[in-house]
Amino acid sequence: MLVSVHMPKTAGLSFRATLEQHYGAGFRHDYADYPLASPLPERHAAALEYSLAAEPAAYAGVHCIHGHFLPVKYLLLADSMECRFVTWLREPVQRLVSHYYYWQRSYDPVAEETSSLHRRVVEENWTLEQFCLAPELRNVYSQFLWAFPLRALDFVGITEYFAEDLRDFSTQFLGINAEPQFANAAEVPAGPEQLPRKLLLKVQDYHALDLSLYQWALQQRAARCASPA
Repeated sequence: MLVSVHMPKTAGLSFRATLEQHYGAGFRHDYADYPLASPLPERHAAALEYSLAAEPAAYAGVHCIHGHFLPVKYLLLADSMECRFVTWLREPVQRLVSHYYYWQRSYDPVAEETSSLHRRVVEENWTLEQFCLAPELRNVYSQFLWAFPLRALDFVGITEYFAEDLRDFSTQFLGINAEPQFANAAEVPAGPEQLPRKLLLKVQDYHALDLSLYQWALQQRAARCASPA
């Protein structure tokens, strides 16, 4: 079973389109948790409780799970069935800025799936600086990967190299050469250039864990690309 962790604003919907097309009825989405919407203790307890209770029989016929969740939720399943864990990462500051503008333009006050954090950001008129330095949004990658060993990740794609990495992933894991299907693309440019240099340095320091994780992922990609096909 492929377990695909959709980090916010890392081309996760585009990746999902490929997975849905390939796996068909064997595809299952999991967006029920949305980790950023709940406090850390509740989020961690829920993921561990689910992990301890999960039974392989419940996943008969399920070949791929994709969504916003802590991957530790499915980690113990790997002790009794074959599981492969994948995710995509994007330069953290660029991801933050993109996330901010996406939440601004996508806000729907009556939608049930709109999280309380999303409501606060829009209804309290957070600035980009407030968003980038919010404790709830600090080191999002590290928050998602809580209690999950990096060695358990079988593939980490880099969003900035989406087409190339999708080719590598689909060849290795799906046995095909998938063409990228772009979904939910930004309507306005969004990147670190939106931040004054002093603020950019402050944001980079605030999200140092994620920047370190991203550099690790780039090194993993370099090693993967250097390996013989």
